[in-house]
Amino acid sequence: MTIIFLLLIVISFFGYVIFKKSRPNVQLSVKISEFILVVCTILSFALFAFSWMVNSADYYTAIDIVDGGYTPIASAHVLTLLVFFTLSWCGIIALRVRGNKLPPLVFVLAIIFILIGCFISVAFLLQLITNKEPAKMGMVFSILPIFYLIISISLLVKIAETEGELASEKTYSNSFLNALNSFMAKSKDKPFLILLLCIPVFIIIVAILMLFGQDYNSITKVFTETTAWNFSQQSHPPFLDHKGHYLCTVAICGDAAVVKPLRLGKRHGCEIVVNRQLLIANAFEELIQERSPKLHKWIRNCYDTYGYPLSKKITTAARSNLVYRLMKPLEYLFLTVLYLCCSKPEEKINKQYAI
Repeated sequence: MTIIFLLLIVISFFGYVIFKKSRPNVQLSVKISEFILVVCTILSFALFAFSWMVNSADYYTAIDIVDGGYTPIASAHVLTLLVFFTLSWCGIIALRVRGNKLPPLVFVLAIIFILIGCFISVAFLLQLITNKEPAKMGMVFSILPIFYLIISISLLVKIAETEGELASEKTYSNSFLNALNSFMAKSKDKPFLILLLCIPVFIIIVAILMLFGQDYNSITKVFTETTAWNFSQQSHPPFLDHKGHYLCTVAICGDAAVVKPLRLGKRHGCEIVVNRQLLIANAFEELIQERSPKLHKWIRNCYDTYGYPLSKKITTAARSNLVYRLMKPLEYLFLTVLYLCCSKPEEKINKQYAI
């Protein structure tokens, strides 16, 4: 994240320099508004990358929902999406920098790439309408395609207006060219003709991508070979259990002389190593559940929120030993409550995780 932040600063600085020096006849307020839009777009790129890192699992991967969610774009076909995405932004940059000064063929291709990007952006937004799993990242994912649509549509409208004015002012000595130019300037079918050109260009790009291992229908599979989203057609494995006790990690990872493992136990059908601290903590939780289910639910939610992330950081014996020692005061508190409230506290403690 630090690298991304520094990159954003550098890009923003050069973007400011470019906008300040470009188009001297344009008002400063217009340049500032465009600069703000560019910075927001760059931030949307960063948010999209962050969202994809959090929700990067494909449909066939078993995940813990606390770690993130399933990706809305299939990794196997992401190259197709990336190529069209890159070409569409290249089209935007080309039209923004050169505009009507581009060579005719490049000018038309830039418009076609931008239009294809618009179609894909709309499809991606439709993909994000539904997310059937707890991880709600659709809003963050949607920021980039929304900014793309705003920029591309406003740019295409501006180019269309400029082209109409230029075409109306142009005259040719050749009567046929002059008539053709007048027809194109006044034609209501010009947008339709450009849309038709999108089809052969799209087919050519797909054919090239097939040489790199992509399927001919990768542009649809990138959305359908996913799970939990609107166009998803796949199901995912059951979520991994994340409601374990982080003291389970302490009991198995710590030095035996410190954490004092007692025996094997069974949790959700799996064998675990238990020590007395873990048994006391679990017996205390069971006591709270019996006496006050609502309080237990609240404690459990807090524990799942903070205990699980903590367990992921207990990766060494030294950390396990530290957590064990920090938990000692709570262990004595739990033990005191158990001896005050239970007629047979040791029996309750020893039956925890019994095989």
